[in-house]
Amino acid sequence: MDTETKPTFSKSTGLPRKKFYRARAHSNPLSDSHFPIPISPSHVDLSLHFPKANNEASKKIEFADIGCGFGGLLISLATLFPDRLMIGMELRDKVTEYVKERILALRKTSSEGEYENISVVRTNSMKYIPNYFEKGQLSKMFFLFPDPHFKEKNHRRRVISVDLLDEYAYVLRGGGIVYTITDVEELGEWMKSCLEKHPMFESLTQEELDSDPVVELLCSATEEGQKVARNGGQTFRAIFRRIAYVS
Repeated sequence: MDTETKPTFSKSTGLPRKKFYRARAHSNPLSDSHFPIPISPSHVDLSLHFPKANNEASKKIEFADIGCGFGGLLISLATLFPDRLMIGMELRDKVTEYVKERILALRKTSSEGEYENISVVRTNSMKYIPNYFEKGQLSKMFFLFPDPHFKEKNHRRRVISVDLLDEYAYVLRGGGIVYTITDVEELGEWMKSCLEKHPMFESLTQEELDSDPVVELLCSATEEGQKVARNGGQTFRAIFRRIAYVS
């Protein structure tokens, strides 16, 4: 069925209508979900995600948006870094489906072959990051407005922890950047503290932050960030660099 006749798509823009893909704000990352998981990074079929880039065998995914939500950041990054492959990782099935449909619609309506460098996969990034990425593969990882899991007994569900940073450090190349942002001050302090404690990360200087075009997108490109801005809320960022490997 053509998108023009699908009730889930807007007739004016050709894009999927978000109201048909609504889901709970967050999912329990410790619960068992059923979806295919690659045995190893070499089993990730990039042709399913980036069909136009499949003839470039040397290309690998470089950016990962963890808990990508409705894909706003991916869409913005696609044109800012047209030569980089990037993927959103999302646990909620309806939200993942929305992002897939959104990307396909944008590819179809783009006259300049844009958005061929972004994709999304339904997975649990707290469990399966090493199944998707090789050592030192990524140059950027994003953790934008993650579930705060307010109760202390649920802090183990937080996507940023000292233990999980071991895995993120493994898949990030030397000099790779971790971007985190939240509107919950306690969570912001938690993420910053975890990154400061980890021996493989160091904070960016203010000068580096000011010169990084990605930083302003952390709020402006995401649905959650836009909601915080509309409500006049505060955000708390922690942006750190993966310290280079020492041979």
